[in-house]
Amino acid sequence: MSKAFTRENDTPDDDELDDPAPLPQGFKNYMTPPGFQRLQGELRHLLRVERPKVVEVVSWAAGNGDRSENGDYLYGKKRLREIDRRIRFLNKRLESAVVVNPQDQKNREQVFFGATVTYARDDSTENTVTIVGADEVDPDRGHISWISPIARALLKARVGDVVDVRTPAGMEQIEVLEIGYAE
Repeated sequence: MSKAFTRENDTPDDDELDDPAPLPQGFKNYMTPPGFQRLQGELRHLLRVERPKVVEVVSWAAGNGDRSENGDYLYGKKRLREIDRRIRFLNKRLESAVVVNPQDQKNREQVFFGATVTYARDDSTENTVTIVGADEVDPDRGHISWISPIARALLKARVGDVVDVRTPAGMEQIEVLEIGYAE
């Protein structure tokens, strides 16, 4: 095969990396207020602090002459593309966000978005998870996406309900022990 028809590198195009992780068709991009504020803060930091610093370094490096072997220039341009890609991603996510405040939940007897749920598995282990938006997932803190299989199984359940969850190991039953909403 001619080298003219092969890719020089196997990295995806900038446009391919630009799109946010897709949400399932017909689902909204729900977020809690702290998650929305965190994304806004990251966007502000990139626009007001990170990007201006990198632009300054790139413009200084560009003034040094030969750009082909100028590490500051080459790295700076690469970092600038990464920052711009993240800015586009954050703008898309924030534009599509539907902020839902769990404190405003009137029916606290059932599991809805923003609920903190304690449940028991078949093997009598207890887990506590908080149902948050797709951009707020943090397994170390027990924050799971509202579109995850366990969260979808828990939605609308009440204390004492036993729900079926499809796991890679097969179907599992979990019992809802406690439901809470942040104050």
